[in-house]
Amino acid sequence: MTGKRGLVMGVANDRSIAWGIARALHGAGAEMAFTYQGEAFGKRVQPLAESVGSDVLLDVDVTDDASLDAAFERLARWGRLDFVIHAVAFSDKAELTGRFVDTSRANFKHSLDISCYSLIEIARRAKPLMTEGGTILTLTFQGSQRVTPFYNVMGVAKAALESSVRYLASDLGPEGIRVNAVSPGPMKTLAGAAIGGARKTYRHTEANAPLRANATLEAVGGTALWLCSEAGACTTGEIVHVDGGFHVMGMPVSENL
Repeated sequence: MTGKRGLVMGVANDRSIAWGIARALHGAGAEMAFTYQGEAFGKRVQPLAESVGSDVLLDVDVTDDASLDAAFERLARWGRLDFVIHAVAFSDKAELTGRFVDTSRANFKHSLDISCYSLIEIARRAKPLMTEGGTILTLTFQGSQRVTPFYNVMGVAKAALESSVRYLASDLGPEGIRVNAVSPGPMKTLAGAAIGGARKTYRHTEANAPLRANATLEAVGGTALWLCSEAGACTTGEIVHVDGGFHVMGMPVSENL
């Protein structure tokens, strides 16, 4: 990744999946810009960005066109983009503890806007800066394909996100831009903690995954590095699972039945 530069969106703290990816890309020589939303997150992200030699930090609200436009105008002055890491998702925490049937219209729209449509907005703006091709990488979760307790509207949002990955891969492929998603299992992150029953879900997947382990930041970072590098040159439109193999299981292992 030496000589490559890209944008990382969604770092909240040093346990964020986006940070694990950024750390792996930095270790391979990549140069990065970072986004955050609001002063509080900015204070968390700044020292992390500085630790990997970045001085390009952008306050971005993905629901605001003007905010996105300003950010990409700044990036255009920075130079071309070789990759974008989209680790952006949100839903009202109060609606991730009850039943999906009780999802409000307002939170449904808000969740899909931030968690899915933002990828389309960002891809549209990143495309002109990817003058030599590149990679757009987002994050998803198995709740998109199978019912996961309390994941609720986020499962629907991630299903839409995964479909968007395929359509964007088709649209942007002729320009040498690859679009993929990484699907880790449950991880101990700020976002994961918002989901009801998160600790039980984490323990369950660890006990029943073929590798008897949940994903680590290092494993997700390594997968992202592969997809963003020339090693991933012929991979696009994929949902790559990094979950200890849990996604292949139809039932818990025998000792946990």
